[in-house]
Amino acid sequence: MTTTPFDASTSRRAVGGSRALVAMALCAAIGTLAGGCAQRPAVPEWQMNAHGAADKATEAYLSGADRVAAQEWRRARSEVARTARPDLLARVVLLECAARVASLAPAGCDDFEPLRTDAAPAERAYADYLAGRADPAAAALLPPAQQSVQTAGPSALPAVGDPLARLVAAGALMVQGRATPEVARLAIEAASAQGWRRPLMAWLSWAADRAAERGDAAEAEGLRRRLEVLERSGG
Repeated sequence: MTTTPFDASTSRRAVGGSRALVAMALCAAIGTLAGGCAQRPAVPEWQMNAHGAADKATEAYLSGADRVAAQEWRRARSEVARTARPDLLARVVLLECAARVASLAPAGCDDFEPLRTDAAPAERAYADYLAGRADPAAAALLPPAQQSVQTAGPSALPAVGDPLARLVAAGALMVQGRATPEVARLAIEAASAQGWRRPLMAWLSWAADRAAERGDAAEAEGLRRRLEVLERSGG
């Protein structure tokens, strides 16, 4: 499989340029195997519905709207299940898992494991990447942004221009134990610019703790002041 179904940078504009973002856009994730999301005479209803639901779910999750996120993820899974294709359902599950990794939620993607047998090699490689056990031999199967960071490490992160792809890569570095203060700075920058409350709070908290540990009181206090602003906003 040569497609890159989980790379946000290839799909962000495909959803009309809105800020409702899909981490690894369902348009590519599902459309590649199902005929694509291009403007064609008869795009299947399930595909449009699943794409829209995953889009809304990702934005809601990153914004901290748990109820909406859960509802839309259920809808996305339900629409894809209409195809009776576990390989496509595996991709939707990985979209959700990637959003969690981007937000420093506990690593792993338990819902993917029952679908692993029917998933394509690229999906299996991506699931392992999100879980922190990426196989170097499978790096070429990852989306370009994730591939570059997996191969070169934190030094490749500044070149990842797409905010969500950057957050996923930063989260993967965290899972692998390779996160640095600079990784946190870049993740904070991406989440802040998009107003994504959940990953922003997680990365600010982590960075503040690390600053305190290395004795940089001014940096720690500055990060905590930002956290206070975020917490007062209610979200």
